[in-house]
Amino acid sequence: MNKRNAILNLINGSQPDYTPAAFFLHFDQTCQQGQAAIEKHLEFFHATGMDFIKIQYEQVAPPTPIRAPKDWAQAPSVNLAFFEPTIQVVAGLVKAAKAEEAPVVLTVYSPFMWAKQLVAAEVLEEHLRENPEAVQKGLEILTENVITLLRACKRVGVDGFYVSTQGGEASRFPGTDIFQKYIKPTDLALWAEIADCPFNILHVCDYHSGYADLNTFLDYPGHVINCNLEVGEERLTSVKVSQMFKRPFMGGMERLGTLATGTTDEVRQAAAETLAAAPQNFILGADCTVPAETPWENLKAAIDAAHSFHKGH
Repeated sequence: MNKRNAILNLINGSQPDYTPAAFFLHFDQTCQQGQAAIEKHLEFFHATGMDFIKIQYEQVAPPTPIRAPKDWAQAPSVNLAFFEPTIQVVAGLVKAAKAEEAPVVLTVYSPFMWAKQLVAAEVLEEHLRENPEAVQKGLEILTENVITLLRACKRVGVDGFYVSTQGGEASRFPGTDIFQKYIKPTDLALWAEIADCPFNILHVCDYHSGYADLNTFLDYPGHVINCNLEVGEERLTSVKVSQMFKRPFMGGMERLGTLATGTTDEVRQAAAETLAAAPQNFILGADCTVPAETPWENLKAAIDAAHSFHKGH
């Protein structure tokens, strides 16, 4: 079974012949655009043996002076030409993946995460609390930017997207409806655009802080759910999250733990424990992007453990 079929079987409810696995990290700035980026992604894919190619998104929003909520009406609107560096990388990896028989997905940052590129997170939060309707105008502009990118990548043949959401963390807007009313709709607008893709991953990103619960994300689309298992005061299990979202779970290993700091033997043991506790339909991975300095051989050790694992043995 090739990797494409393994992934598609998994998300369509069939048990593949092995447990797929994938980990992601950011490459050096010299390998973030052009042919260098294509070659580095392929090198990483081959070195680790992972089951799909996940393209890191490395462009940032054009700098725009935003000092007050009213300034969000002037958030930068970008055209297709702006995204050409990313589109070229996607097209090159889609072409390469035909020979690899592996799916290709692109990282997508939410409009809220784009807004954090324009101002500090605490400023964005302050503006949303002060005048959310004004900030909403900017989020709508940023949403259209991202949709422009999604459409272009679909045209060059990408299989889907790894879509990150932030803004709903417990520490950001407690006791308000700001996430539900102003941020979540921009997330769902992206999901509506990619509904026809065969392989999309919902990533509930906890890089800023954790979540009180995951309930607000249960109605998000996505063929696979990826998130940290530490939620509120509870440590969830991968089985529980898979049941909550009614879809396969990807993750189970902590990005800053044994993966990043352990020996290959320690990684294999940690992976084996994660796999033994996982649901049937499962992709071994981390809770988020692993540190850039993580040894590739550690990631390969975890992926090899997944590929040789058989439930009940």
